[in-house]
Amino acid sequence: MRPLKLGMVGGGQGAFIGGVHRMAARLDGHWQLVAGAFSSDAVRAHASAAELGIDLDRSYGSFTDMAAQEAAHPDRIDAVAIVTPNHMHAPAAIAFLEAGIPVICDKPLTATMDQAHALAQTVRDTGTPFFLTHNYTGYPLIREARAMVARGDLGKIRVIQAEYAQGWLAQPLEGEGQKQAAWRTDPDKSGAGGAIGDIGTHALNLLSFVTGEVPAHLSADLQSFVSGRKLDDNAHITLRFDSGARGMIWASQVAVGCENGLRLRIYGDEAGLEWSQEDPNRMKLTSLNAPARWLTRAGAGTSDLATRIPAGHPEGYLEAFATLYAEIARALRGENEAAELVPGLNAGLEGMAFISACVASSSTGGKWVSLD
Repeated sequence: MRPLKLGMVGGGQGAFIGGVHRMAARLDGHWQLVAGAFSSDAVRAHASAAELGIDLDRSYGSFTDMAAQEAAHPDRIDAVAIVTPNHMHAPAAIAFLEAGIPVICDKPLTATMDQAHALAQTVRDTGTPFFLTHNYTGYPLIREARAMVARGDLGKIRVIQAEYAQGWLAQPLEGEGQKQAAWRTDPDKSGAGGAIGDIGTHALNLLSFVTGEVPAHLSADLQSFVSGRKLDDNAHITLRFDSGARGMIWASQVAVGCENGLRLRIYGDEAGLEWSQEDPNRMKLTSLNAPARWLTRAGAGTSDLATRIPAGHPEGYLEAFATLYAEIARALRGENEAAELVPGLNAGLEGMAFISACVASSSTGGKWVSLD
């Protein structure tokens, strides 16, 4: 089976997430990168394309040119990955959706709610497939946890806790020319959310993916601890769910010493689960009146959901990301069931509503806000 042809917007020289997308896309042999508008600077865009082995006639100086020309190309791309800063997600995605080219977009969905609504309307109007890369949903044990909750193994869910702790922004790197820090702390490029948009949306998506529940109301306390920073770098958020469950999210980028501490804890009236992204091949199961057990990826008592290699061989971040790209490829080939576990428009809209509700709640001293 031939690889599908992938294009990319953003992700050129000096970018981080573009390289991750490219590695994930090619891991299982489903995709081949053939075109791109890798930077808003045409010179840098073409230099990036040359480094990646892209033919000059498939290197574009803008995403608008790329969308128009690829739509008419006799060997057009099968999908485009959008890996720009947040404020460019909507215009780029809309251009390709209107050209009939499926879109694979990095999170969060957009920078503003107005952009999110415009993008959502375009998806509905065109019917063009749209996917959102909340990549942590691709971990095998996260798939296992989702199946366990759905089966009722934990009983009725009572408590849902998620946290995402990083320390890389504990100092004002945005004032030192650090590219990744600069756009993530700029409201014109990132949107209204700092830590809540960059990593808080991951925590929200992970808990919703596993439990099937989206918070109905939240109370948020956002801080900008670094002097002069315009967006939040730490957030404590209390959640209420329609089911009666309660939860919390802690998202921080000033937790000194923390690297990529995404954790999830779910407790029902019969059992509980604990999982950490930094130790992703093990998950703790605590059952009522029984000793705690450690479940391992592809090990005894677990399935082979989204796993590639035998138990005891670690799988991690890139493999989880690659799982989404493999499922997207199968979905575009007509295996509709493959898309069931890939986040899409609804997950993106939930993330945007979460950001807006957090900002609104924190601005009123933590009053409870509904997520519409």
